[in-house]
Amino acid sequence: MHAPLYAINGASRSDDVSAPSVSARSKIIVLEVLSDDQMAALREHHDVVVLDASLAKTSPDTFNTTLMHELSNAHALIVSKVKMTEALLDAAPQLRVIASVSVGYDNYPLEALNARGILLCNTPDVLTETTADVGFLLIMASARRAVELSNLVRDGKWTQSIDEQYFGTDVHGKTLGMIGMGRIGAAIARRGALGFGMRVQYSNASPKPALEAELGARRVELDDLLASSDFVCVTVPLSSETRHLIGKRELEKMSPHAILINIARGPVIDEAALIDCLQRGGIRGAGLDVFEQEPLSSSSPLAQMPQVVALPHIGSATHDTRRAMAQRALDNTLLALEGEPPLSAVNEPHWTRKG
Repeated sequence: MHAPLYAINGASRSDDVSAPSVSARSKIIVLEVLSDDQMAALREHHDVVVLDASLAKTSPDTFNTTLMHELSNAHALIVSKVKMTEALLDAAPQLRVIASVSVGYDNYPLEALNARGILLCNTPDVLTETTADVGFLLIMASARRAVELSNLVRDGKWTQSIDEQYFGTDVHGKTLGMIGMGRIGAAIARRGALGFGMRVQYSNASPKPALEAELGARRVELDDLLASSDFVCVTVPLSSETRHLIGKRELEKMSPHAILINIARGPVIDEAALIDCLQRGGIRGAGLDVFEQEPLSSSSPLAQMPQVVALPHIGSATHDTRRAMAQRALDNTLLALEGEPPLSAVNEPHWTRKG
């Protein structure tokens, strides 16, 4: 009987006689696009099965049946766009590690993973700056009505000098309110404070004295932030506590001249309340890279409103960043299968290394 790679909260899978030893070849299921050299690195020491994750939406029954079959003797999973249910976990008695090619981990039931002794890894750091770029892009594009006015030119409707009806609002010198001040939130705040002379305030579970000193930022209560910010930028992770964190009451606290930016997760904002607010002119506009249902339906009012800049969830969508994310997931997987601490794990504080 092989020793388990990890144990969590006293739970382990050492009763599984087919669990891999540190030196054994393990079975890895890959549901993400990896480069040829990354695939070669996996296959050098392990057996790899590649599945097309896009089938999860086009042929869910076929996909789930295939995935459950492959999970029956899998030890590791590299994934991001497939929601892991307890039924899928039940089909994977030998699963040791899930490496998500993402920072957010709302697709994974943490309690169920902990109970089963499955290590969950993610990819922080490598996408921080790229995602912050998109956050500030949304601030700029929303403020200066860039998409709306670009469409004016494209559609041949630019026939005279732009007058007041198409004026935007300045970004420099304005107040930037960050809801969440983690890695990405701090990177956006730096762009605002150091690049555009913005006053930064933030609402966060814990104080950030180093950022306060660096950026002159101040920590305020959420209601105060909403009422006094020209731009409100949401970067918190999705959880039961943050689902619909911004709803009708919060939107009514915002200035009619304010702009709401969301690069977190769609359900952090009550989309129906936001649509109603925008239709009533309750706020100036919104810049959104995420939505409650993705892809966003073309029939959604958010896709039609000129005061909304809507992007197709491109926060980390550059060649360099996606490769770096895939590499982090690969490294996490190989380290965990060798019994070594991964580079970035979500539930690692609960784990102890085993012989």
